[in-house]
Amino acid sequence: MLSENIRAIRKAKGLSQQELAAKLNVVRQTVSKWEQGLSVPDADLLISLSEALETPVSTLLGETVTVPETDALKVISEKLEIINLQLAQRKTAKRKLLFWLLLSLCIVIVIFFAVLLVWNSPYLSWDYSDPEAAVLGVGFHAFEWLFVRAAPVALIAAIIGLVLTRKHDA
Repeated sequence: MLSENIRAIRKAKGLSQQELAAKLNVVRQTVSKWEQGLSVPDADLLISLSEALETPVSTLLGETVTVPETDALKVISEKLEIINLQLAQRKTAKRKLLFWLLLSLCIVIVIFFAVLLVWNSPYLSWDYSDPEAAVLGVGFHAFEWLFVRAAPVALIAAIIGLVLTRKHDA
C-alpha cells in the first residue's frame, strides 16, 4: 500500500524517481525499492517524503491513492475553452473587417457614380483630331462604360455582403 501510494503520488506530481531521490538526499535505487515494496523508509525519511510530495503522512500510509482523471479533463476542457474563445474572437474580427471593407466599397462606388453624373462626360465634346485627345477620350469612355455596367453588380454584391456580415453579428 505504501509503495503504491509513493509511486502514484510521485507520478501525479510529475516527478521522476531521480528527482524525488534528489529532494530526499537518497539514491534513485532507494526510491525504486520503496515503490517496489522491497524496503520502507524510516520515520525521518517518511516525514521528508511527505514534505517532498506535499502529502500528509497519513495519506502515504493510508488507502491506495487514485489520481483523479477529472483534473486532467478539466485542464483539457479549460484549454479548449480558451482556444474556442480565441477562434471566436478571430472570426469576429475578420467579419468586422469584411463588413468595413464592403461598406467602403459601397461608398466608393456611390461617389464614383455621383462624380460621373456631375461630370456629364465632357470628353464627348473634345476635338478628336488630336491623337492624344482621341486616346485619352477613348480611355475615359471605356472606363465609364465598364464602370456603369460593372459597378451596379459590385454594389449589389457588396450590399448583400453587408447584410450577411451584419446578420451574423446580432
